[in-house]
Amino acid sequence: QVSLEESGGGLVQAGGSLRLACTISGSTASRYTMAWFREAPGRNREFVADIDWIDGSTYYWPDSIKDRFTISRDNANNRIYLQMNNLKPEDTAVYYCAQSFFAAHVAHTQGHFDSWGQGTQVTVSS
Repeated sequence: QVSLEESGGGLVQAGGSLRLACTISGSTASRYTMAWFREAPGRNREFVADIDWIDGSTYYWPDSIKDRFTISRDNANNRIYLQMNNLKPEDTAVYYCAQSFFAAHVAHTQGHFDSWGQGTQVTVSS
């Protein structure tokens, strides 16, 4: 049973930065994709970025978000991160990490993901 736990959310002013972390436990698979999604009030959960656990290839949506957000992994400690810079009020959401056994270049919708964390709140004030 895979367990995912997010941390690092909080309240930050516009223009500030946060780094989210997701700790993965109980996974016996050697290859998978890890992703960050977010869900803002009144909106559907949306894909932000994902990363291939083995080769580290990354994907973002929209592509322009990679100007501010960076997904990374720490294989030794079973963690992924989302570094978020120049935060904007519209980034306010609950951020979730998720695990998929689909390849990173296709795993961009909720249906591709089998395991989810409980989420961490990010609030950006103007």
